[in-house]
Amino acid sequence: MPVQEFTITSNSEGETGCIAAAIARFLRPGDALMLKGGLAGGKTTFVKALVRATGSDADVTSPTFTLAHFYKTPIGTVLHVDAYRLSSLAEFRDLGLDEYIGDCITAVEWGDRVERDFPEHLSIDFESVASVDTTRKVTIGGLGHRWIAMLDDLQQQVKKCVE
Repeated sequence: MPVQEFTITSNSEGETGCIAAAIARFLRPGDALMLKGGLAGGKTTFVKALVRATGSDADVTSPTFTLAHFYKTPIGTVLHVDAYRLSSLAEFRDLGLDEYIGDCITAVEWGDRVERDFPEHLSIDFESVASVDTTRKVTIGGLGHRWIAMLDDLQQQVKKCVE
């Protein structure tokens, strides 16, 4: 299945939050977001802004040690997973989250470790720009017909955040 993508530069946590809010408008239960990037790359910050953009005031924290958190929001439950400590795809499958994934909006930090289990997803890769602490190159790519079909519209909305 083809992948299409675009890259933008976020110059602040506020712009990253705006990007999350723009993406949130496209989400529905069953959707999956694979969040990628290094340590302190902006993945948890993105999920915090995403949950907030749905109208929830949930206290979003990194699930690094608990592996998964659930947040009830007006558009559906957000399942926030951190795959950093998982050593294999089998270990992810052993968590038993598959029974929830179809009914939740799933956001996986370190998503590159488990994305093979998500044949349709939006990939969001955060790359730190070494010279500026808060600046990130953000590459957003769609895998699967639904995401590819809406990627142009998504790009137009996301661009408004950094203009």
